[in-house]
Amino acid sequence: MPDGSLTYPDFDLEPLRKAPGLEMTFLESNNPLRADQLEDFDALILLTHRFVSTSVPKSGRLAVVARFGVGYDTVDVEACTAAGIALVITPDGVRRPVAVSVITFMLALTGKLFTKDALTRKGPHGFQERSQHMGVGLVGRTLGSLGIGNIGAEVFRLAKPFDMRFIAHDPFADKKVAAELGVELVGLEDLFRRADVLSVSCPLTPDTRHLVNAERLALMKPTAYLINTARGPIVDQEALAQALRERRIAGAGLDVLEQEPPDADDAILKLDNVILAPHALCWTDQCFAGNGAADVKAVIEVQHGREPRGVVNREVLSSERWKDRLAVFAGRFGS
Repeated sequence: MPDGSLTYPDFDLEPLRKAPGLEMTFLESNNPLRADQLEDFDALILLTHRFVSTSVPKSGRLAVVARFGVGYDTVDVEACTAAGIALVITPDGVRRPVAVSVITFMLALTGKLFTKDALTRKGPHGFQERSQHMGVGLVGRTLGSLGIGNIGAEVFRLAKPFDMRFIAHDPFADKKVAAELGVELVGLEDLFRRADVLSVSCPLTPDTRHLVNAERLALMKPTAYLINTARGPIVDQEALAQALRERRIAGAGLDVLEQEPPDADDAILKLDNVILAPHALCWTDQCFAGNGAADVKAVIEVQHGREPRGVVNREVLSSERWKDRLAVFAGRFGS
C-alpha cells in the first residue's frame, strides 16, 4: 500500500523476516516482471504478476518461483524448466476456500438467492411475486465436475450432505479417490448431458482452452447451471453468454472471465441469470494465510537445501543445476 502497509495482512511474512541468513524485499510492480529485477534473488514469491521467458535473470541464481495459488498460467513453465527454476504452487492453501466458493455458487443459483434479494427490496409488490421464482432442491440431483483433482475432489467432499449424485470427467483422475468419494467417472459429453450443476475445476492449458464451448453447452439441460471458479478461458464466454441470454441453460456462477477485468459493455455483465465475482470469491483471511504459509515454507525449504512441496515442473528436480543449487544451500544453511 502507499503507506507501506501490506495489501494482504493475512499473508504472514514474519517467518521470512526471522529466518537466519535470509533477506527479503519487495519488487517494483512491473508486469511482466523484468529479469534485471531478479538478478540478485534466489527465490521469488509471485502473486498476481506474470513471470515470462524475459523474466528469467541471467545470473542463474533464481532457484524457485513460489506461485500464490494453484493456477500457473501466468508463469512460463518451459522457461522455468530450461533455467532450472522450480515452479511451486499451493494446493493446500486453496483446496477448501475454492471448493467453498463452488458450493456458494451452487446454493445461490439453485436457491435463486439474488432474485429473491431483489424481490425483497421491492417491498409488498416483490413479496407478491415470490411464488413465481421457485428454487431447485438438491436431493437426487446430479453434481458434475470437469476435473476431480485437488479442488474438484474437495467439492464432492463438501457436497456429500446434500444427497446428490456425483459424476466427473477427468482423463487424469485417480480412480481410487473417485470410488472413495462415490463419484462416477464419465465421458466428456455425458458429463454435460447429465449434470444439473456442472462445476469447472481443471487447469487452463492449450487442451482445456474453450473446452466448454457452444457444442457442449448445447448438450446441457435447460434447467442446468454452470459454475466456473478455475480460469475464464476454459469457457467460451461468448457462447456461454448466448446460451444464458436464450435461456438454453438456467444460469451460471462465474468467479473467472475470459478477460479480467471485463469491458464495461461485456455481454456477460448484462445478464440477470448469472452471478459474478471478480476472481476473488475464495479470497478470505484463511485462504491468504494458507497460501502465504505454503509459499513461505517452500522458500525456507529451498534455503535449507530441501525439495519443497507442490513443484509443478518436477523434471527440474533431477537436473544437475537444481541439485547443485540445493547442495550449495544445504552447505550454507544446513539441512
